[in-house]
Formats: sequence, C-alpha cells, structure tokens
Amino acid sequence: TIQNSYIICLISVAVLLGSLAECRIQNSKLASFDYPAINCRKHSAVLTDFGAVGDGKTSNTKAFNSAISKLSQYSNDGGAQLIVPPGKWLTGSFNLTSHFTLFLQKDAVILASQDESEWPELPVLPSYGRGRDAPAGRFSSLIFGTHLTDVIITGNNGTIDGQGSSWWKKFKSDQLKLTRPYMIELMYSDQIQISHLTLINSPTWFVHPIYSSNIIVNGLTILAPVDSPNTDGINPDSSTNVRIEDNYIVSGDDCIAIKSGWDQYGIKVGKPSQHIIIRRLTCISPDSAMIALGSEMSGGIQDVRAEDITAISTESAVRVKTAIGRGGFVKDIFVKGMKLNTMKYVFWMTGTYGQHPDKDFDPKALPKVSGINYRDVTAKNVTFAGKLEGISNDPFTGICLSNVSIEMSEQRSKKKLPWNCTDVAGVSSNVTPQPCELLPVKKDKSDCPYPSDKLPIENVQFKTCSFKSSVF
Repeated sequence: TIQNSYIICLISVAVLLGSLAECRIQNSKLASFDYPAINCRKHSAVLTDFGAVGDGKTSNTKAFNSAISKLSQYSNDGGAQLIVPPGKWLTGSFNLTSHFTLFLQKDAVILASQDESEWPELPVLPSYGRGRDAPAGRFSSLIFGTHLTDVIITGNNGTIDGQGSSWWKKFKSDQLKLTRPYMIELMYSDQIQISHLTLINSPTWFVHPIYSSNIIVNGLTILAPVDSPNTDGINPDSSTNVRIEDNYIVSGDDCIAIKSGWDQYGIKVGKPSQHIIIRRLTCISPDSAMIALGSEMSGGIQDVRAEDITAISTESAVRVKTAIGRGGFVKDIFVKGMKLNTMKYVFWMTGTYGQHPDKDFDPKALPKVSGINYRDVTAKNVTFAGKLEGISNDPFTGICLSNVSIEMSEQRSKKKLPWNCTDVAGVSSNVTPQPCELLPVKKDKSDCPYPSDKLPIENVQFKTCSFKSSVF
C-alpha cells in the first residue's frame, strides 16, 4: 500500500542517511499548492510522517511535538513548514519554533484534547499577576510559543476546534484551579502571521499575542456561541505594530480587545499596546464590544486605528474600558467608517470597570484617556447613542465625533435620553441625534482627524510560498 511503501521509504532513508532528508512523499492526496505568507520555507514535512492518526480519537500531541522538534533543526537553514492534511487531529498543547509555518489544509481539523493532563501548567503572566479564572497558574495554550521569530499559522481555511464547552462548564461551576487555555498564544515573539483559518469554540480567548511585535492577523473566521464565557476573538496584549484585517468574528465576548496588563502588574511591566491597525472587520457579539480598549490597559494603549468596520447585533462598537487603579493611558485612537446595525450603544466609555487582580492595586493610579476620535459612522436600530462616563477628577478628554448618523430604535423608551455623559470633554460635528452638552459643536465643523501616514506593518508584503510534495 501507499502507506506501507512510505514507511519502508522512511526507514530506509533513516538507516542509510541517519535523517529523513530526501524522502519523497508518495501520498497522491497531498498535491502541491501555493499560499501567501510573510516568509517561505525551504523544508517541508507532513504530520502523518510522525505517526499522527486523523481519526478524531487518537492523541497526536506526541506527533505534533516530535514534528516541530525535528523541524526546528532547520530554523537556520531556510526554515520549515509542517502540513496538517485532511482529517481530525486530536491533540493537547504543543509549542511552535522559529522560522516555522504550520499549514492546515482544507478539511484539516485540529481538535483540542479535553484531557487536562495534555495541557502543561504555565505561571501567571507577569503583567497580570494572577490567572483570570483562578489565582494560581494557567494551562498552556493549544498552540503556544515564546521568544520566537518568524512564526506563521495559516492554511487553506482549515479548522482549529477548541472543544470549549467542557471548559465553559467548569468555569461556570467554579471547578477550575487554573485559568483556561487560550487557543493560540505567542509570547515575546516577533514577525507573526495568523491567517486564513476557521477557529471555533476556544476554551477562552482565541488569538493572544503578548509582549510581541510585527504581527499580522488576517482572513480568520472566528466562531463561538454568543453566550460562551470570555471567548474574545483577537487580543493584542502589550504588543506593537499589529495589522488585523479581513476577519469575521462571532463571540461571547469582545470580538477584538486591546490590552496591556492589569493594575499594578501592568504598570510594573510597562509594555504598551501601540501602532495597531484594524480594518474590514465584521463582528457579532450581543453582550460585548466590537473593539474594546481595555479593561486591562495599565501598560498603556496608544495609536490604534480602525477603519471600515461592521457590527451587527453587538452591544457596543469601539469601547473604552478602564477604572481607578488601572493607571496607564488610552490615547490617540482613530476610528473611521463604522457601519452598525442593532446596537445597545454606539459610543461607550467606562471609567468604572472595576475588576482587580487583588487588593494591592493603587487607588491613586488613575488612567489617562485622551484623543479619542470617531468619524463617518452610520448606525441603525440603536438603544443609546452614547454613554460616556469618565472618572471624577480624572475626565476623559479630547473626544471628537464627526459625521455620525444614528437611527434610534422604535422600541426605545422615550423617557431615556439618547446621550448620557459625565466627566468627559470634547467636540462634535454633524452628529445626529445631537450629542450631550459636554461635546459641543466644533466651531469650524471639520471632521475629526485620522492619520494619513502608514504604520510600518502596513508595508509588509506577502510572498507566494509553495508546498511541493517532498519531505525536508
């Protein structure tokens, strides 16, 4: 059979050469293909080369780890790509390597194991000080990596299924001693691409780059039940130079949340999230935001740009979340081109988002929120146009709204004002319904600013990379 002849081929090469260097893949199912990526690879292998079984029942954790360990030896020789073929590949957590591509073919499904023993324990994140679900450590993410360079997770719309329902049940019944695993987390890493995949049912956050830089996340379909707990879609955290494009997200939490650490721990680490561009996003999240800034923002958030974004049946659009004790800053935020339909809030800023890691936060650590700009917004079926709540003695300043058209819901109580503003300052221009008095009309009636320069990450071009049906 093809499989037997292939095994004989592997054994022969291993005996003769002491490696798997020149063995040809005889599996006709794996045709050659091309794909876009920030970098191409010299060497290739297929998951089945390492004994993996795609029946959805057999654990392939050892196969993934063995494959990546083997391919890591090529990191300084043009890098390597691991192809996940069609099938259902059950696995626990595994770690990536540098100069490496994980490619999921169409009809390939990585299934997250529900066996906790297949999820190594990690210490808490330095900028958080505790786990989010429990004070102790956390489970390693399904796909994890730290201190890496040039990492690509992509495919021909293959699927990663976090099988999160068992984790959600444990969380809701307070059975967790460690924080639930994320689906994909890369720490202290540079040059990251996550693209062209379908991600479903993560135990908690889906995509979490943290303390990292030069990141592109594009072409993802992210799906979780709208009542699933903490299933944020894409969460850049203390990360710089990030490009998030052409993603479709249905979530039980924020579709995108930009973060930078929690209270005194985030202040101490002091790594902001900055220089981030988000465009062509579609979000559905009835209980959360399309894009959240915070609430853990103690390392600072600066220079975030969002354009051509759509929310449907979502609680709020681009929301600022912070509190006394956070410290840090949210500043230089630019939003252009929002299309919203069926929203509770169009504009929402909260200065009382008061969850804290412990009692040791500094009550004098006040966040600075300034330079928040929104322009070219259309919204239909809206309950509240705006709820803008700054902090007493620490107002949110430099808010600008321009060219905004909001159609209020017919079911909305006429007794409730469309705008509610406290401890904020700013201006507005061409906004319907008329904003609160704290946002008076601009004298020159000009549009709010939006940067004309490009971020460095916007200039990164994809190459056309290939898989040629050969091993190594």
